[in-house]
Amino acid sequence: MKQRLLFLGPPGAGKGTQAQQLAAERNLLHLSTGDLLRAEVAAGSALGQEAEAVMARGELVSDALVLAIVRSRLEAQAASGGGGWLLDGFPRNLAQAESLGVLLDELQQPIELVVLMELDDAVLIQRLLGRGRADDNETVIRHRLEVYREQTAPLIRYYQSKGLLEAVEANGTVETIAERITALLG
Repeated sequence: MKQRLLFLGPPGAGKGTQAQQLAAERNLLHLSTGDLLRAEVAAGSALGQEAEAVMARGELVSDALVLAIVRSRLEAQAASGGGGWLLDGFPRNLAQAESLGVLLDELQQPIELVVLMELDDAVLIQRLLGRGRADDNETVIRHRLEVYREQTAPLIRYYQSKGLLEAVEANGTVETIAERITALLG
């Protein structure tokens, strides 16, 4: 069964929901970039202090810092005899994917499967509008989807060329989508 996974997909496709559920079921380390950054800050680690300073200035945390945090978590898990992991929300662009690949090769923990969660824009927009967040209006959502496509389309081709990408229809119940993903894991 595949144990080192990466979830890709547009905002609103359900990556976080599926990642949390699968990680809990399969005892995988769930590496969500936002959660990782918050956890490092809360722990007061050196990496967390660095990330907090960057975020306090209203800047994006650098790829190098995110990779350092991912490395730290994967090394800690390997040291404790832990199993697999699931990356959610990182990498977001080709440069990050290439840097992540180098890191995972160093750690001898290559990605085994990239799950692309696909969903029609009309359904995505309705889902995101249904969340009721203040920043979720149709114009903002359409812009986020454009940014996602610009940044992520190269990732899709990158992982396809490596034979790692499998697409999953992300429409239906949480359980139905989970069954589709589980079927890919072998």
